Amino acid sequence: NLPFSGILSRYSLSAETAQAIAVMPTITPPMTAVFAFQFLGCEYHPPVGDQTCLGSSTLSNPASISTREIMKRLRIDRWGAQSFCRNATPRPRVACPFQQSAIPQHHQPARIRLQSTFGNLPSPPVAAAAKSAKLAALHARIGMPQRVPLPTLARTLVDVSADPDKDFNNYTLSILGADLLKYFIAEHIVCQYPRLPMGVVFAADAAFIGPAALSSIRHEWGVEAVAEPGGEVDPGLLQFKRVPPGHWKNDHDSPDPAVQWRVGLSTRVRRDDALGQFRYRTHKKREPMRAKEASLEEASVDFVRAVVGAVYLHAGRVAAIDFITAHFLRRHLDISGLFDFTTPTRDLSRLCAREGFEAPIARLLSETGRHSRTPVFVVGVYSGTDKLGEGFGASLDEARVRAAAAALKSWYLYSPLDMVKPSEVESKGKKYIPNLIDPGEIIV
Repeated sequence: NLPFSGILSRYSLSAETAQAIAVMPTITPPMTAVFAFQFLGCEYHPPVGDQTCLGSSTLSNPASISTREIMKRLRIDRWGAQSFCRNATPRPRVACPFQQSAIPQHHQPARIRLQSTFGNLPSPPVAAAAKSAKLAALHARIGMPQRVPLPTLARTLVDVSADPDKDFNNYTLSILGADLLKYFIAEHIVCQYPRLPMGVVFAADAAFIGPAALSSIRHEWGVEAVAEPGGEVDPGLLQFKRVPPGHWKNDHDSPDPAVQWRVGLSTRVRRDDALGQFRYRTHKKREPMRAKEASLEEASVDFVRAVVGAVYLHAGRVAAIDFITAHFLRRHLDISGLFDFTTPTRDLSRLCAREGFEAPIARLLSETGRHSRTPVFVVGVYSGTDKLGEGFGASLDEARVRAAAAALKSWYLYSPLDMVKPSEVESKGKKYIPNLIDPGEIIV
């Protein structure tokens, strides 16, 4: 029973794991029947003496009725539909979503006509939010404050592509939530790691609140998407108009080829968005983005941002900070894996010269198998008597580069012990301690 051998014994653990299949029990749906006269708009009145009769006439002596007469009255399925329609009183039927009455439209009650218009709405009505079980479960599952009403949560699920009306979609709430997320996430990263380069800050922001991260958060919250939006769908589903299959959509994620040279970091800080990505600008009149169709990732991003904006709008700033901390800041992110040095030895030399340290020197600490097929060298980088970093590799140059990169990471990943965020001072009464402001990253 070796792994990946293809030979599995019947009683081995691997065989049981591979062959275990969970099977849901089969439930037979109940059988229902509809009489033919009910499709004509007539209301059924059972005969007197039937067990379903709700009339005022009662039997004075039930014992005097023979068994044969009772069976005749109970077996009403043998009677013709025409005899029922002659004696039945024509009345408007109760609203049924699967059947339509033959009565003219002007004779139907206003309630039935109102239900028939739900299918023409671009999004579910506001009153439907109180009756949605999915919406109430989502409200409790993500830990939203009780002051956030269900209609507001239902509004966060309506994308701009589904309903262009700003009074019913999540366009304004998503703008508010995006600004809050960008501010609090950037505040957390910059205060915790004040020496990070801007490129790493942009990468960390994208890891916390980027499109892929927000889309995964929507999936973790258990929010499903509809195939097509409309007024008859459940308010607890994400509603947006999907991009047609095979349709190429230009999201303007890349700059104009005529200005490809404009890729400097200072330009990204000044002219691009909060994640350091290219921001498309047009000289036309500003219109709501994605007014026609959207992808699932785009709709998920606006939904998560709108939820944060709704919490801030109804519950206040403190509740919004707690919500962002619980769902975003508590996620683990390995900041050290975001660095990508091209010339770490030269960067380390410039850093030591700027800070007034002695020039870095690489020293061989240990080695093994120099003349073998797989040698290993351990090199340390020193500034005077201080050891800045250590690295290993199959060659001396590789170990020296890794040691310089480790020294740069130890400098950039410095985190102060007593960190006080500016947002914490406003409500909790803490004394503000100014954070460290680094001179900046190394410019080679």
